[in-house]
Amino acid sequence: MVKINELNHYTQQLMQVARFKDYCPNGLQVEGRAEINKIVTGVTASMALLEAAQQAGADLILVHHGYFWRNEAPELVGVKQKRIKFLLQYEINLMAYHLPLDVHAEFGNNVQLGRLLGFEAQNYVGADDLIAYAELDEGLPLSAIAALLEQRLGRSVLTIGDAAQVIKRVAWCTGAAQGYIDQAVAQGVDLYISGEISEQTVHQALETGVAYISAGHHATERYGVQALGKHLAEKFNLEHEFIDIHNPV
Repeated sequence: MVKINELNHYTQQLMQVARFKDYCPNGLQVEGRAEINKIVTGVTASMALLEAAQQAGADLILVHHGYFWRNEAPELVGVKQKRIKFLLQYEINLMAYHLPLDVHAEFGNNVQLGRLLGFEAQNYVGADDLIAYAELDEGLPLSAIAALLEQRLGRSVLTIGDAAQVIKRVAWCTGAAQGYIDQAVAQGVDLYISGEISEQTVHQALETGVAYISAGHHATERYGVQALGKHLAEKFNLEHEFIDIHNPV
């Protein structure tokens, strides 16, 4: 058992929140009961996750995508009202980490996705070091890397480029980071991997000769929050459960 204020303070320091100018508040977003015995982690604080976490006996829900995003309407109405009301009704704490969870050197989405694929990041570039970079020990055809992603993530991926192209240098950034493809290209990579894809991403990939794989926003961001939840559970002797609410995007 740990007090929520102690857990929040520790996690704020661990995730180096002060480094970032983010689009949302990082840390405790909705305060619930004072004592924490069980953490439920998930990617997004959707109503489905809140309900599943309550049924699982969560005192704290820890997510990557929380609430109170910059420029969103401030009124507590509609979907937002229902979610906040549910958390307050059941006294469940909600904690969210966005950019700090993407880039953390140990628990971050990017480093965790790299480890899942067997890619050891050798450098990080771009704003807030959001783009990971690695050189493979031996070149692999694009089709083999796409197949590896599908096997490890348990879903289909969208590949832009010649399936036979040999990939030696890879960059990746989880989530909706397709807009960073130009920064990845500038690193001289053969392949850039992210979660989503835009119409223009196809042309940028084909015209630069840098292959692109869209592997799913949700799918690529399942691993940082699990690693952080596991760490907190071990440090404070808590119960931890990851609940994966399916999202095809």
